[in-house]
Amino acid sequence: MEGLMKFKQSVEITQQFEDLQYYFNERGELRHVVTNKPFIYNYYKNEHERNHRRYKVIGDMITLYVNELLEKNCNLQRIYLPLDATDDEPKSFFFMSKELLSMQTNLFVLLQDSGVVRAGQWEQKAIFHHSLDKGTQIPYIKAALRDNGSVIVLNPNDNFVEMKEEPQSVVKTEEQSCPIDSMDEDGFIVRQQKCILPKRCCSSPEEHTSYVWDHFISKSAAGNVSFIAHGYGGLVFMDLLCKKSKEVMSKVTAVAFIDSRHHAQHQARTEPEIQDWIRSHCRSWVLSMKPLDRPTGSLRKLDCPKVSAGTEDHELAPSVALPSVFRFLNRSLKIRRGPVPCSRTMITRSSSRNK
Repeated sequence: MEGLMKFKQSVEITQQFEDLQYYFNERGELRHVVTNKPFIYNYYKNEHERNHRRYKVIGDMITLYVNELLEKNCNLQRIYLPLDATDDEPKSFFFMSKELLSMQTNLFVLLQDSGVVRAGQWEQKAIFHHSLDKGTQIPYIKAALRDNGSVIVLNPNDNFVEMKEEPQSVVKTEEQSCPIDSMDEDGFIVRQQKCILPKRCCSSPEEHTSYVWDHFISKSAAGNVSFIAHGYGGLVFMDLLCKKSKEVMSKVTAVAFIDSRHHAQHQARTEPEIQDWIRSHCRSWVLSMKPLDRPTGSLRKLDCPKVSAGTEDHELAPSVALPSVFRFLNRSLKIRRGPVPCSRTMITRSSSRNK
């Protein structure tokens, strides 16, 4: 089980969670090592807290495994942020094609939903219950690289680190009913306090995306940049567009919104130029019972055209919509380039020989 070996190399499983060993089979499906059965949330019957803790640990394992796939299978480079971070400072990171800044290729930027999902993931729930192809961005990355394109895989939800402060002693009183973490020999309650420390330049999805734009996307040699945004990622892109409108509109060729939470009329209501750009450069795939790519009605005249995502499932929408998304993006690239001019003089073998 090659997948299992890599999984174990990526994660140190503690004794307390030895029964949580999982691996991805040849179809990229999550399976239990012992039973070979799919993931079950209610593993411990009706013990919600214990099941939730187990779910979170396996989710952390999946995140580490996907990071490894991005580096080894997709040949992407991990970039730590901020660029001027000190050695002891909490850092975030994202992934991008190697030597991206000097590559004159079509650049695809992947921007996921909010929540627990990290770089390279569309939806963790889809990974748990379906497969890596359904829940990760790897199929999109491979499609982007297939025609010698380049990619940036953003990591907008990696915003802070939890740190434990030194234990604090509190005098015990009869009225006190607070939960006790521990008690010292003198009858003092000792509680562990958690401190949330924001990561500089990446304390929010919007800040992370803006920082990567300023230091990488805007400076890349790519003439055509496309964004693919899922869920809250659409709102984050709109924030970037409104704050850096001239830069973004001159650099970005097309934007694919997948079940996006953006609101063009609200976010760009005072900027007619931005609204015009959205209508002509963006397309939105919405949850629908209609077949993939069928037009759907919209009451928002100021928003972009809308088509069916081919599913009513938010978690599966990126996977189902993939072929339609890339048809739109590739068509937009051709329009941006314009038609190839025809030469007035046709060069033939005979004419070259006459010369």
